[in-house]
Amino acid sequence: MYGILIALGVLILFTIIAYNRFIMLRNMADKAFSTIDVMAKKRYDLIPNLVAAVQKYMEHERGTLTDITAMRARAMQGNLSPDERVQLENQITRSLGNIQVAVENYPELKASENFRQLQASLNEVEEQLSASRRAYNAAVIDYNNAVQMFPSNVFALVFQFKSRALLETPENERQNVDVKKLFNN
Repeated sequence: MYGILIALGVLILFTIIAYNRFIMLRNMADKAFSTIDVMAKKRYDLIPNLVAAVQKYMEHERGTLTDITAMRARAMQGNLSPDERVQLENQITRSLGNIQVAVENYPELKASENFRQLQASLNEVEEQLSASRRAYNAAVIDYNNAVQMFPSNVFALVFQFKSRALLETPENERQNVDVKKLFNN
């Protein structure tokens, strides 16, 4: 009789420990994602200033500026799923990169102190976003390992803990940059 009670007690204790571990790992992934949110908010705050600074110089890139402004507004609404948010963040990153490349055609803009400060601030935020993404992926890997590995995957199934998606670089951004093409434009 005592053996059954001891085994039941050990099983209950193991269940509690496993459940609490899942909660801790999920919270760490949530915390890492919220750090991305904070860095993205900094980026969103810089975008209107960047657009205003380059608008008078970059008549030909007005469509890109309009697109970035629209994407910023959509991101600020806050009604996106994490996957939609990641996709939108990737689009914003690409568009900001296009502006940086287009700036090369405007020497007066490159010489503008206001633009240089905005560019430096944006570069700093992009570095912080990159670090936040790495931290998020590390937290998600720990969480996903717990969800997918035996025996914890049994508890994950019982308590309905689901794997999360990693932030990944889209295939088109993994390609080598055609430097010759950049210089020919």
